[in-house]
Amino acid sequence: MKKIINYCRQIVLLNGIFYGILLTISNIIRKFRSIFYRFVLNAPEINVGPGCKFINIRLINFGKNISIFKSIWIEAVVIYKGKKYSPKIYIGDRVSFSAGVHITAIHQITIGNDVLFGSNIYISDHNHGGYSNNVHSIPSEPPSARELTSGGEVFIGNNVWVGDNVNIVAPVKIGDGSIIGANSVVRGDIPSNVIVAGSPARIIKIFNESTKLWIPQK
Repeated sequence: MKKIINYCRQIVLLNGIFYGILLTISNIIRKFRSIFYRFVLNAPEINVGPGCKFINIRLINFGKNISIFKSIWIEAVVIYKGKKYSPKIYIGDRVSFSAGVHITAIHQITIGNDVLFGSNIYISDHNHGGYSNNVHSIPSEPPSARELTSGGEVFIGNNVWVGDNVNIVAPVKIGDGSIIGANSVVRGDIPSNVIVAGSPARIIKIFNESTKLWIPQK
């Protein structure tokens, strides 16, 4: 019995050592990856995890101290199906991204300072095709073949928290200090200092400056 216990202890010890070695290697790789991206993206103090993709980086402006966990995809689309665009993406200071965030622009997307993003978030200023005003795509045309049309800008203010699985599609302006609840779909203006949730997102709480409390809304 003692031999079995000692054997099990040795396995646990070896597993712990092996895990520690892997963790150290992973940290070293992450450090060198971040140094590479700081140079390529001209982004001071950025920390980048694995599986990230940045397309047309000259049109993406990063602030200081950006943290990206993994698998982010940021793209400034300059040409699609022969049509050219002039996109800009601005990301402020101390912005944190969890896994699976996708940001794509043909016009302009602006993210303020100290914004926290959860996982699996989609942010876009355009659609595949047009469905109102003077542009109406036909159903017989494959969606991937339809021209990209912009609904306007996406603007996210400072100190905003965006929960998991949120979709943000232009035109959008999200005010400072607001919270976007998980699984919400946001299109249109969101005031400062509110909590919104749902599809489409609606205000469920407002911060009261006098009482320092979040007040539920019916």
